[in-house]
Amino acid sequence: MENKIRCYHDIVSQAFNNEKVTTDTSLDQIEVENMVLKIYKQFERKAANDPDLPILNKHVHSKLLKTWLMSLPKTYECLDASRPWLVYWILHALWLLDDMPDAETLSHTVQFLSHCQHANGGYGGGPLQYPHLGTTYAAINALCIIGTDEAYDSIDRSSLQKFLWTVRDVDGSFALHRGGEQDIRGAYCALSVAKLTNTYTDLLFDKTAEWVVRCQTYEGGFAGSPGMEAHGGYAFCGIAALALMNKTQLCDTDSLLRWCVNRQMRLEGGFQGRTNKLVDGCYSFWQGAAFPIISAILSKDNKELIETVLFNQGALQEYIVTCCQAPEGGLIDKPGKPRDIYHTCYTLSGLSVAQHGSGVGDPFIVGAPQNELNRVHPLHNIAPHMAYNALHYFIRHPPPVIDKEVNGSN
Repeated sequence: MENKIRCYHDIVSQAFNNEKVTTDTSLDQIEVENMVLKIYKQFERKAANDPDLPILNKHVHSKLLKTWLMSLPKTYECLDASRPWLVYWILHALWLLDDMPDAETLSHTVQFLSHCQHANGGYGGGPLQYPHLGTTYAAINALCIIGTDEAYDSIDRSSLQKFLWTVRDVDGSFALHRGGEQDIRGAYCALSVAKLTNTYTDLLFDKTAEWVVRCQTYEGGFAGSPGMEAHGGYAFCGIAALALMNKTQLCDTDSLLRWCVNRQMRLEGGFQGRTNKLVDGCYSFWQGAAFPIISAILSKDNKELIETVLFNQGALQEYIVTCCQAPEGGLIDKPGKPRDIYHTCYTLSGLSVAQHGSGVGDPFIVGAPQNELNRVHPLHNIAPHMAYNALHYFIRHPPPVIDKEVNGSN
């Protein structure tokens, strides 16, 4: 356990230098830094009298999340096609906070997700909506978090594998839905789902690793598709997808590490998603979770690196706990932004990664020991034991259809 924080005056020295060239980007960066510095200065004064600071307001966040699970505000009407995502984000955040809903609520959640399952396989954004790899990933993760026989048995894995074939292209890429664009998120979601449900086969993912590697850019990160710009969410999908296929040797790991390290902001302590962009709480996971994966890759040649944390854990925790908590619950992108379910989930996920590092050894906690969150599996973003339990269950209950291509697949 550790509760040291960076000195405010040391942080000031890391302020952005526009080198006498003013741009919209530099003005935005300076504005965010000024807000963060103000928060850090206020925090330093309070922390001088209370060594337990900063404190993660777990109860407040948990109470709000449980309210959201049962009833959402009207502002979420625009996410009607993302309802499995909302379920997953809420359940995962509650697991991180170690305050899961009761068994009856979880059973009702399984029943709702069953209504989102499409007759042709996969899950749509809501009942009677067309299947999509993103909402399929979210639904499977949510069901694995619930982890009951009812949850596992609700998944039609035969039709699920058929659906995966329908969104696969001949080059190994995956579209997010039938007729949609090929996207690295599709490859990752398909792999994560297939691994958790034991529907993965080498034939289904033939050439996928080679396609993913084509998405790595000159910067070192991964883009959404070949030739595009490196991005934190895509970089996570790229390296996680390769790790799930045990083909990380195909990418330039050193270049990826250099790119990821440079995404941690010197003053704020959080991560940006792309070069010359602003800090954002959700990249605490998208960028942060890449590091334990990279550590595992590098440790194959140097066993000592498995315990090495390749980013500043303390700085990331400071940013999240002091700058990203909404007073009435929920977490935010950055100071001045409203709370939302997406940022609550992924910012807490990043905080867990920052606390537990590579997953080996004692946790590193900034602030009160009670700030510690449950661990996450960096490849799936659910608890490690939940991923194991699901795979173990489905190994004992193999699906009746394996490697059967269907009409519409290429």
